[in-house]
Amino acid sequence: MISIEDTVAALVIAKFNALPVKSKPVVDVDGVSGWVPLSGIVFTKGTALRYVNYRVAITNVCQGDGSDATCVALAKIPQAQGFVLHDWHAEILAIRGLNHFLIQECYDLAKSSESHSPFVRWRDTSKLASCCGLQPFTIREGLRVYMFCSEAPCGDASMELTMNAQPDATPWQHEAFLGDGENVGPVLQGRGFFSELGIVRRKPSRPDSHPTLSKSCSDKLALKQCTSLLSSPASLLIHPENAYLDTLILPGSEFVASACDRSFGPEGRMSQIANKVWSGGYSYRPFKIGATKQRFEYSRRRFGLRITNPKPSNIAALWTVRHHETLINGVLQGRKQTDPRGGSAVCRLKSSKLVMDTLSLLAIPILMDGLRSLTYADLKRANVLEDRSNVKRDVKEVVLAGWIPNLEDSFDLKVN
Repeated sequence: MISIEDTVAALVIAKFNALPVKSKPVVDVDGVSGWVPLSGIVFTKGTALRYVNYRVAITNVCQGDGSDATCVALAKIPQAQGFVLHDWHAEILAIRGLNHFLIQECYDLAKSSESHSPFVRWRDTSKLASCCGLQPFTIREGLRVYMFCSEAPCGDASMELTMNAQPDATPWQHEAFLGDGENVGPVLQGRGFFSELGIVRRKPSRPDSHPTLSKSCSDKLALKQCTSLLSSPASLLIHPENAYLDTLILPGSEFVASACDRSFGPEGRMSQIANKVWSGGYSYRPFKIGATKQRFEYSRRRFGLRITNPKPSNIAALWTVRHHETLINGVLQGRKQTDPRGGSAVCRLKSSKLVMDTLSLLAIPILMDGLRSLTYADLKRANVLEDRSNVKRDVKEVVLAGWIPNLEDSFDLKVN
């Protein structure tokens, strides 16, 4: 009998294979395509996938061109203005796709009393209180969230794999991480300094990349075990109680149990908050990690020893049952990073505006402070998000102590 891990992985890979050619790695003159990591999020109900009514796969492929093309450089954050994605690593794009899909479900429910969603439902109004969360929606009970990744998450969960891939695994000499030519304080390493395990790391991990303060996927997923998979805008609408990742699925060759336990587990670096519960429905909920035998055609591993340093693709694709788009450098394919028309459907600006449109339909007085937000920073400071902010603060102070905040990306939400 096929395992749930293999079933989920096969579904995500099948969705990728069905994407149009423009959303896949380009084949070069030698007939060799670039490699890409693939991540997908799938809802399951019961013991088997419901392929018709209870399924949403957010299938993403993304990887840089070998420099800084998987996240925005520190110096360019002020230019992003909400329409350029800061980070489009596969795992992060999958989570963004999930949030956009859920916000769309909420919008439809708010727009029409006749709408129905197999994924999201209205909460009992008697539970809408400061102690229990003020969000009007929640993910339906009985649904489990699985995430398949064709590569181990960058950062702490893949350090052993990175070490084994080096011709010389001798620990490196320490150097301070510099931003804009100035020392920003605590060291935030990329993929090097192998002797340091369990620490917060940055991306992109290559030492020749432009400096960023974007944290690794391992660190972001570790934090999601406490905040849920919901983004700040989505958390204005959806209660976190059923929005936690149940299982992370990796290929057997990418799964190093000791690394994953250290990075995510209650006996690893998360041990200090192993039994922590916060107000608003938040708690530390470690996800399980399973292995799959499914093989992804565009994986880096398929090259084996045939090609030294196989070239990654710079194309990113996003697919949900509602939406599909192709991205390059954090914006829609064919657009420049300076063109607001290039904003992805899952960028901060569009996601925030969709949330505000939903709030305007709901007209719930206690949520109206979100509508009064003039900027994205104002939106994140909404009263409804206070519990979530407290969770992030505690986790960063106690567990992810090396977390250096990125530059604030605030932009006007009132511009049409």
